[in-house]
Amino acid sequence: MPVFERPPLDTLAPAKDRWTPVYLEHGRVEVDDASIKWCASDGTVCPIPVATVSAIILGPGTTVTHAAIKAAAQCNCPLLWLGEDGLRFYAFGITPNHDNSMARIHASAWAAPQKRNEIARRMFRHRFAEVPTGGVSIKQLRGMEGRRVKHLYEELGRKFGVTWKGRDYNPANWNLADNVNRALSAATASHYALTAAVCCSMGFIPQLGFVHVAGTLPFIYDAADLYKHETSWPAAFEAISLNPKDDGSLVRKIFKRNVEQTRMLKRMPEDLIALFEGFNEEPDQPPNPLQPRSEA
Repeated sequence: MPVFERPPLDTLAPAKDRWTPVYLEHGRVEVDDASIKWCASDGTVCPIPVATVSAIILGPGTTVTHAAIKAAAQCNCPLLWLGEDGLRFYAFGITPNHDNSMARIHASAWAAPQKRNEIARRMFRHRFAEVPTGGVSIKQLRGMEGRRVKHLYEELGRKFGVTWKGRDYNPANWNLADNVNRALSAATASHYALTAAVCCSMGFIPQLGFVHVAGTLPFIYDAADLYKHETSWPAAFEAISLNPKDDGSLVRKIFKRNVEQTRMLKRMPEDLIALFEGFNEEPDQPPNPLQPRSEA
């Protein structure tokens, strides 16, 4: 039985220097001596440089052995389980961090209302740099964002010649939405899956959002919003302008092109870390009534 020996931590590439995620579907991941390999359903066998890949994304029709999971964990390479074409994010494994510092910083900033509000402002300024946000509450930011997003949708409709009647869709009944709303939903779902892969691989906590609070992955929604205006939204409008009856395949292809052209996967880790710049790892503590106050 093959034995995989864990390499020393100081020889592993840090998360920021690893390659982009590898997406696999319809095949098997297993251990091959001192590495792991991908055995595709068509008989193709490919080695996977597990110590230098930022994440292995497993799509439909994939299986993975316990030994391969162990090998990936020992090399700090996360595995993520996604739906067809990346439309759903189901689960992920170990993060490729040598410590839990990013999770601590994330949690401490979220736990302090003042810091939480400041990070929400930074997220808003990342997209709308010209809009002043001083003294604005998170609730007010959501209202400002809603107006800005509505304006961007209208601009994209005019740019690509697509009739825009407003964002309107019912997750329980896909067919009730018009073509552009269905395209937006398909592009956004793929965007969330890709964003989740990046955030989870860096050690962020998906459940702790700063602008979003509802749903299962509010921080993923926060992070994805930083790039929708240049990736998934234009992809949806462009796809419908080219093929009004697109079933989702064209919008995902254009979305992938936009991700590559905007270098989103390279920018996202740097941008997310910058959001937390200047915050320590300890949440704000209430005054201790047993400790005497210092005199001015």
